[in-house]
Amino acid sequence: PNIRFGIREHGMGAILNGMALSKALIPYGGTFLVFSDYMRPAIRMAALMQLHIIYVFTHDSIGLGEDGPTHQPIEHLASLRSIPNILVVRPADAQETVEAWKVALAHQKGPCALILSRQGLPVIDRKKYAPAEGLHNGAYVLADSTGGKPDLILMATGAEVHLIIGAYEQLTSRGVRVRIVNIPSWELFNAMPEAYRREVLPPDVSACIAVEAGSPLGWERYTGSQGTIIGMNRFGASAPAKDLFKAFGFTVEAVIEKAEKLLGL
Repeated sequence: PNIRFGIREHGMGAILNGMALSKALIPYGGTFLVFSDYMRPAIRMAALMQLHIIYVFTHDSIGLGEDGPTHQPIEHLASLRSIPNILVVRPADAQETVEAWKVALAHQKGPCALILSRQGLPVIDRKKYAPAEGLHNGAYVLADSTGGKPDLILMATGAEVHLIIGAYEQLTSRGVRVRIVNIPSWELFNAMPEAYRREVLPPDVSACIAVEAGSPLGWERYTGSQGTIIGMNRFGASAPAKDLFKAFGFTVEAVIEKAEKLLGL
């Protein structure tokens, strides 16, 4: 089956490049994130030529479930982020996906990869948390601590944003000052002025936890050397998504446990 997918994705990548070169339209295509491997040469050429293409990559983590490790992307987010001239955006809910599509349509200096989940995600209550338009900055404070500088910063992308929201609510109810930061696009955030980046992730807050159900490679630039990264350092497994997230530590309880250890609670 993977050979069949490989032929299909390789062909799709080449077709998208040809369509983009015509400049008559903005081409887009979709497949599982793990199959971006088969499109790698075409994606690299699109980035090199700065073609305006939108890739819609779904099934973005071990949340894929029973299809098992062959279909569960681990290193793929880090791989795409390493390619020059490509914009990678991993929205956390439906409202952010709308904003991500706006970004993809406006971005003309290379391809854009939208990274979407398989599992259904709740819509974040924007009356309680910051507006989804913050996605355009690459990262933004979703909710802040009260009563002074945060003791802890929790950061995440995509589906895992909901985990840090749950951890935030429980920790703040115990009097811990917590800031949650959503970082849907490293590229957009890194392009922001330094003053903004320091405002979102103040360097004098060393207790930071990043949560992403993929390779932890690169997250240390945001967590710092004293921070913690909850990621995947191995391939996944075949099981229902809920069981996999629990087994690999992607739960609210696991985030809180890491926070308590980091803060010495």
